[in-house]
Amino acid sequence: MIAKLKGRLDSTGIDHAVIDVGGVGYLVGASSRTLAALGPVGEAVTIHTEMLVAEDSIRLVGFARAEERDWYRLLTHVQGVGSRVALAILSALEPAELHRAVATGDKAMVARANGVGPKLAQRIVNELKDKIGAAPSGGPIGLAGAVALPAGSMSADALSALQNLGFKPTEASSAVAAAEEELGKAASLDALVRLALRKAAK
Repeated sequence: MIAKLKGRLDSTGIDHAVIDVGGVGYLVGASSRTLAALGPVGEAVTIHTEMLVAEDSIRLVGFARAEERDWYRLLTHVQGVGSRVALAILSALEPAELHRAVATGDKAMVARANGVGPKLAQRIVNELKDKIGAAPSGGPIGLAGAVALPAGSMSADALSALQNLGFKPTEASSAVAAAEEELGKAASLDALVRLALRKAAK
């Protein structure tokens, strides 16, 4: 699984960027918000990624921040929300705005995104409300009951790995925090994920 790319911004399009990593160009789909955050072509960039594997293709979707990637994962688990719609929502709303809209049941704000009608907006609010915490009053967003993990850190990557395997954000974050405490900050990602999996499965 490709969780992050670090290289040079080769080019950008309406809905994608090409990241040059050691001479290999990775085509990465992205929201307009992420594309705007990448900076000028030719500059060094780091982008968090989600790898989408289908029978006939492998695609990468990229995010300027790990929390945007977390919201993408939440959104695409809602029936009727595919990758394109999730990116449209993340183009229209900051993660904090989206969190507030879901927490307060503001379907009209969610429906501001292209391709999102009132019914789909209502479904997004209904399905995600129990998976997030209260509306943020400022500062970093955390999912309900989750231990806050620094974006882009080893622990954040381990958390992403567990969520990809189907663990709830609260279960995954608690398991990763416990594993990191036991192994120490110098632990490799592989060791951290393995121990977190054992703890989450208990």
